Amino acid sequence: MTELSAEGAVMGADEPEVRTTAGVVRGAGEASGSAVFKGIPFAEPPVGALRFAAPVPVRSWDGVRKTVAYGAPPPQSAAFGMDALVSGDAVDEGDWLTLNVWTPDPDPGAALPVIVWMHGGAYVIGMSGLPEYDGGRLAREGAVVVVTLNYRVGIEGFAQIEGAPANRGLLDQVAALEWVRDNIRAFGGDPGRVTVVGQSAGAGSLAALLTMERAAGLFGRAVAQSVPGTFFSPGLAADIAREFAAELGVRPTVEDLGAVAPRRLPAVADAVGAKGAAFAERWGPTAHALIPVAPVVDGDVLPAAPWEALASGAGRDVELIVGHTRDEFRLMMLLRGLTGEVTEDQAAVALRTFGPGGAAGGAASGDAYRAAFPAASDEELYELVQSDWLFRMPSLQLAEAQIAGGGSAHVYELVWEAPGMGGMLGACHGLDVPLVFGNLGEGLPALLLGEEPPAEAAELSRIVRAAWTGFAAGEGPGWPSYDVERLVRLFDASPSVAAYPEEVSRGIWREHVFGALPLLGG
Repeated sequence: MTELSAEGAVMGADEPEVRTTAGVVRGAGEASGSAVFKGIPFAEPPVGALRFAAPVPVRSWDGVRKTVAYGAPPPQSAAFGMDALVSGDAVDEGDWLTLNVWTPDPDPGAALPVIVWMHGGAYVIGMSGLPEYDGGRLAREGAVVVVTLNYRVGIEGFAQIEGAPANRGLLDQVAALEWVRDNIRAFGGDPGRVTVVGQSAGAGSLAALLTMERAAGLFGRAVAQSVPGTFFSPGLAADIAREFAAELGVRPTVEDLGAVAPRRLPAVADAVGAKGAAFAERWGPTAHALIPVAPVVDGDVLPAAPWEALASGAGRDVELIVGHTRDEFRLMMLLRGLTGEVTEDQAAVALRTFGPGGAAGGAASGDAYRAAFPAASDEELYELVQSDWLFRMPSLQLAEAQIAGGGSAHVYELVWEAPGMGGMLGACHGLDVPLVFGNLGEGLPALLLGEEPPAEAAELSRIVRAAWTGFAAGEGPGWPSYDVERLVRLFDASPSVAAYPEEVSRGIWREHVFGALPLLGG
């Protein structure tokens, strides 16, 4: 074994070794001098007595732990075929809580900025080992240390289970950030310059972390990409959990659900989510949106919905970038077979359900959209109102809440259109992921770019990565903060700064307050 430095890192080794607080890890070196460490445990496996519990720090080990392969992912929904990517045995063993580190300079004295990535996946899928999340290029070319991680999703991470803490997936993320605080210096990172970047469910998680006392001080900057507005009240979450348990013929308790193998639970959440409209009278838009789990505003782990908490100043000390894509919901329409198929009745239901005020808004919700967009077709209105409800307006209002609470925010919109599939998806949800990592030919998001991504995709990726890494380094993202002029960065083939382009939608949603979705009649 090569001798470790006093700070805990071996320099210039083909198999670099770093001493963490739990023990020594051995990664893989690259010709560029950078290094990668995969599958480092940051908490004990949440199985057995720890099932549905808050994460517990990983036990120390003797000798050297080889960290060159991604850790096993948590149980996955069948969405996008993610369940087929995991081994049932590995899932049941529960060794899910691991993270990965890419460092361009594994020298404890390097003190490089750190980017911690929170993956998306509607809170039911996602794993750090997907090829689109390989952090090598982002770390190497951006001179930052990149950390990606697994956290519990689905029923394991977010269901409201009697006898268990709420938001276990969020608590996993806090545990990973605590690991970063305690260990990242040994990998060449600066624990005082940590930026958390999250997309979709990862951005929703990040919105929660911005307001959680448990996460205070663990990061100083944040980039929230496509923040979903879906947060549950305890009553709604508990009612959904009862349906999960009913699918299995058990009670929604730690004792009963803990006796069910982890590999079985994702199919239960899928089954309940697929029933959709059957629960509409109780769950409202949540049922129509087919969303079975989300962060719960439980009053403890998450004391208030992010928009309320930020407006009260909870995250004012964290520098924030927040934004969304222009055509957020178009990908979901394709996946649900709705492209070119939306009827007038379907559009009317969507406008009534997802417009400001939800079902309570009644016909007024639809009238507002039809009046504001008189030339829009039924399908365009169907897409537009769900883009606004699910991602666009929650993202914009998160920035506005941050400013109202005494902080600052930079806002962007991705308007560059994906060339894949004949360009039919426009600037859709998820298109930002390959642009951030620079992995234009890897993973599911790369399908949006086509078999041969155009040169402008590579150039736009370079611009986005420079903005994120410059922000992480404390240099700002390269465009003005959002203020009374509402200037934002428009990411296109030729990026520009302009007034926020979705002002009509902003006006429709101006009086709406995003918060915990209630149990109707509960």
